[in-house]
Amino acid sequence: METAATKAPARGLWSGDEAVAMAALDGEVALGTGYPGTPSTEILEAFSALGGRAQWAPNEKVALEVGLGAAFAGARVLVTMKHVGVNVAADPLFTAAYTGVDGALVLVSADDPGMSSSQNEQDNRRYAVAAGIPMLEPASSQEAYDFTLASLELSARWKIPVILRMTTRVCHSKSVVHRRDHPLPPAPAPSFVRDIRGRVMVPAFARPAHHKLRKKLDEIRAWAETSPLNAVHEGSLALGVVTAGISFQHVREAAPEASIFKLGVVYPLPLEALRRFAAGVERCVVVEEGDPVVADALLAAGIRVEGKPEMFRFGELSVSRVRRILARDESPEPPEPKAKPPELCDACPYHPVYGALQRMGCIVAGDIGCYTLGVMEPYQAMDTCVAMGASVGVGLGLRHVLPEAQARKVVSVIGDSTFIHSGLNGLVEMVYNPPATGHVLLVLDNGTTAMTGQQEHPGTGRTMSHDATGHVSIEGMARAAGVKNVDVVDPVKDPKGFEELLTRRLASNDLSVIVSRRPCILAAADIRAFEKTNAAKAAAASPCAGCGSDDAA
Repeated sequence: METAATKAPARGLWSGDEAVAMAALDGEVALGTGYPGTPSTEILEAFSALGGRAQWAPNEKVALEVGLGAAFAGARVLVTMKHVGVNVAADPLFTAAYTGVDGALVLVSADDPGMSSSQNEQDNRRYAVAAGIPMLEPASSQEAYDFTLASLELSARWKIPVILRMTTRVCHSKSVVHRRDHPLPPAPAPSFVRDIRGRVMVPAFARPAHHKLRKKLDEIRAWAETSPLNAVHEGSLALGVVTAGISFQHVREAAPEASIFKLGVVYPLPLEALRRFAAGVERCVVVEEGDPVVADALLAAGIRVEGKPEMFRFGELSVSRVRRILARDESPEPPEPKAKPPELCDACPYHPVYGALQRMGCIVAGDIGCYTLGVMEPYQAMDTCVAMGASVGVGLGLRHVLPEAQARKVVSVIGDSTFIHSGLNGLVEMVYNPPATGHVLLVLDNGTTAMTGQQEHPGTGRTMSHDATGHVSIEGMARAAGVKNVDVVDPVKDPKGFEELLTRRLASNDLSVIVSRRPCILAAADIRAFEKTNAAKAAAASPCAGCGSDDAA
């Protein structure tokens, strides 16, 4: 029988994200789930386009929990998110290392060195160490494909989640990928087998589970010593370099004469193989993007290596920066060329909102999304931005302690997708611990997850493939939570009315939620087309579809 996998080309020019999706298809992944976030978004979109079963979750924690449930049933699962999304998923992640899985579960952490589209550049290799979860890191699209399959195999063999660490450069760069025929044994049919001691992590069961986890890691560490995922590229004995991921590509160009130990398994590290490599060269340097994770681990193990100077901890590495590291050049780097700052689209529905906030002198607790650009000129109408969903809690904290005159100017601003993601908890906090001056939560609903490329979310009422599904009402959630004043407005149609409404709500001691609803200008035409198609499908599926007027009567 011809399947989506057999229809796909045997080789192609694919990005790292697309290569992961192709590997998921070839590896018979039963479910892909995640939350959109640059640079990981395209993985599930590509998997869905290839015919895989993919879906967006409300947030990363829920995505991992859904994936974990499927893996408990013996399925192969892919869960995707950007690096800060792992913070949201960390609670179930750490315990999932104890419970293990019955099928296979691969979590893609797409890190963003240099913060191309992120609020920090945390190094998620730390999560592998802290949670006790194996981690692989590819250096190219081909390796993204191969390492995804290897991660599925590793997860199934040791019954443990595996983290596949990608970075922006690998996610979005394209190179030739060759697929493999029958890369993994056929996936078994999912079924549930009861294992209370293995999956119910009360202390009595979690204590032995922790011992079991450490035993697994010892076995995986021994396997990593000879794993072909790690490779030694022989060269001059005068210089040896230990590296991984995209840094390997830079090292090959910056020092083609060097001997290189290229790590594919970045946790647990093959320490004895690395010890032999370092002992066999006159000078051994660890070149790694981000934190000195590998360098610190090797030095702690008594392996003679050099780490990079602290100045190279920040931002992405490049060929020129690697040359400087190897030359021990710590002179000041030339300033980066100035780029055009991002800005709201000319016809963005957020313009009248930020214009009003600016004129009214509001203290704006902001959030993550397109509307974060309200901090830029000409508005500069955002005072805090910390994390997804933080606008509500931060705004409430300001309200609780500021003098009344200032407290009444505080507004929490959040987008529709972000409200669903983690703003709901803040809404509950707002109702449970209301400030004396009340509070105003402004939800900017543009009908899509705009910042990451116009993905759907539970508030749009459409699935990843844009088909109709259950619709979560933002204003309905606010009313159900007990907010007294809930308004839905279009600030573009009536900017004066919006500003008057905001003025009244700020003067009140009651809690208020204002939903500013207007489709994203870039997504509006597509949204209309999706709604028209879904309406036609619903009409065709109606029991009376095709009935004459007499029959219908």
